[in-house]
Amino acid sequence: MSWKQGLVVTIVALGSTVSSLVSFTPSVRAQTTNKGFSEFVSGAGTVLFLGGGSLLPLLTDGADGGQHSLRVVDALGTSAALCYGLKEVIRSPRPDHDRELDSFPSCHATTAFAVARIQSHYHPDYAILWYSGAALIGYSRLDLNRHRFTDVLIGAGLGYLVGEIELGQKRGLLLFPLIRQDAQGNTIVGLQVKGEF
Repeated sequence: MSWKQGLVVTIVALGSTVSSLVSFTPSVRAQTTNKGFSEFVSGAGTVLFLGGGSLLPLLTDGADGGQHSLRVVDALGTSAALCYGLKEVIRSPRPDHDRELDSFPSCHATTAFAVARIQSHYHPDYAILWYSGAALIGYSRLDLNRHRFTDVLIGAGLGYLVGEIELGQKRGLLLFPLIRQDAQGNTIVGLQVKGEF
C-alpha cells in the first residue's frame, strides 16, 4: 500500500471514529455572534475567496499565471472530490439538522485551505492573508452551527494536505495540460484527467 492510499484509509478511519463519537455527543447549539457576517463569509465570501484564488494568478503571475491557476483549480477540485467522497462514506449528522448526514468533513474548510496552501506557496508574502481568509471561512461554518469543530479542523488539515501533495507533483493531482498535434499537424490544447493516482 502506498503512503497516499494509507493516508486515505487513515482519514476514513479517523472520520468514522469521529462520527461515532459525535453520535453519542449531545447536540449543542453554537452561539452565533454575527449571523449576517457569517452567512456572507460562508456564502458569497467563500465564492470570492475560491474564485479569486483560482483566477488571481492569471492577473498577477505573468508567464506562470496559467500554470499556477491550473494548479489551484486542480487542488480545489481534488479537495472537493475527496471531501464529498468522505461525506458519503462517513455520513455524520449536522449539528443543526440531524437528518442531514453530510457534516464531516467541512468542504468549505477543505477547499479554502487547499487554495490557501497553493497561493501561499506562490505568494509567501501574502500567506497570512490566505490562511486568515481560510480560517475565517472555517469559523463561519462553526458560527452558523453547520459543523462541529472537528469537522472544520479535519477539513482544514485535509485541504492543506491536498495542497501540499499538489505542490509535490510534477503535473498535478487530477488535471494537467494536454498539448499535442493531431494527424493534420494542428495543435490541440486542453485539459486531461489523470488516469492514475
